[in-house]
Amino acid sequence: MDSRKKVLKTFCTTLEAAKILGVAQRTVQLWAESGLLEAWKTSGGHRRITRQSIERLLLNPSAAAPAPLGANSSASEVVVTDASTPRSFRILVVEDDTNLRKLYELNLALWSMRPAVTTAGDGYEALILLGNTKPDLLIVDLNLPGMDGFRMIETIRSVPELSDMVIVVVTGMDAAEVRKRGTLAPDIQVLPKPVPFNALMQIAEQVALKSNIKKNAL
Repeated sequence: MDSRKKVLKTFCTTLEAAKILGVAQRTVQLWAESGLLEAWKTSGGHRRITRQSIERLLLNPSAAAPAPLGANSSASEVVVTDASTPRSFRILVVEDDTNLRKLYELNLALWSMRPAVTTAGDGYEALILLGNTKPDLLIVDLNLPGMDGFRMIETIRSVPELSDMVIVVVTGMDAAEVRKRGTLAPDIQVLPKPVPFNALMQIAEQVALKSNIKKNAL
């Protein structure tokens, strides 16, 4: 009995960790994949989180939690309000350039599907936002501080709940540099900077259409 209690104190399931930390289970999975939480998988493929890493986050929540929205935060959310139009289509933009994030917000707010737009300034911040709300479309740069776009995408693809999310890369790298820096899955479309908003809008319209069809079928 005493031995069993000791073992239970050394690790948690993702669900138990989520309850302790007060976040979504998907957020715990993303934090584990990104290295913010120490974790391993059992022979049956179940993830286990060390209590030590959970306690570190509880003692220093700023290490994982995004800054409050405002002038000093790189994360923001823009929701165009119109009572006649549902706000079910979500887009997350990950871009470290403050001016570009603002440009995204201004342009995307005018799109026909009237999306709810959330922005993040780095990969870690984006993973936290992804864990709390699953977007229909992710637009991401590859040159990001802390965790670059390659590693961020790899982390996302390792989480089954996010496997069907559409990802579009918008980068200043040329094709040769992208190949040199890392590998992107064939289903990830890569667009060049300056940001091609017309091309992004066409992609978003297709994703919104498929998303509505899928939701209506449920």
